[in-house]
Order: sequence, then C-alpha cells, then structure tokens
Amino acid sequence: LMKDTAFLINTSRGPIVNEFDLVEALEKNIIMGAGLDVYDIEPLPENHKLRFLPNALLLPHLGYVTKENYEVFYSQMGENLQAFKEGKPIRVIQMLN
Repeated sequence: LMKDTAFLINTSRGPIVNEFDLVEALEKNIIMGAGLDVYDIEPLPENHKLRFLPNALLLPHLGYVTKENYEVFYSQMGENLQAFKEGKPIRVIQMLN
C-alpha cells in the first residue's frame, strides 16, 4: 500500500505497473500522483485515461536521452558503418555454442 501523499514514478519498464489499477488510484486520489516515462503500450494511445488525469505527469519514453548518450551513439554508429563498409566490422558480438 502507498500513502495518499505518495507519487509513483516509473522510468524502467511499462508492464511492471498495472495501468488499470494506477488509473483507478489516481482517479480516486488513493495516491497523490504518478510520473511515467514508460507504458504498457507505446506510444500511449491518444484516448488512454492517463492522458486526461491532472495528477499524472507523462513523458514520451525519454529517460535515457542525454547529449552525451547521443554523441556516443552517433559517433559509434558512424564508426560501425564505416568498418562494415570496409569489410572489417567492429563491436561484433561473438555467439557462444
């Protein structure tokens, strides 16, 4: 059980939260609010009840996005493509038998 002053925050995996129960808890003010960055179904459907609750803060699955992450991702992607094009792939995952 959560206190009526509690906020539920989920930035990990959508399915770990029962969204039906969460909507009910928010509608009935069983908990104070929720902050979500992940959902059972992504993107969250336009008619989903969470979208209309004033005590729900919703983000479009951006928890991992930072300037540093993008710099690493895109520089490594370019290196990977160039190496593959040259027939010398890098960052290859070796499969185990």
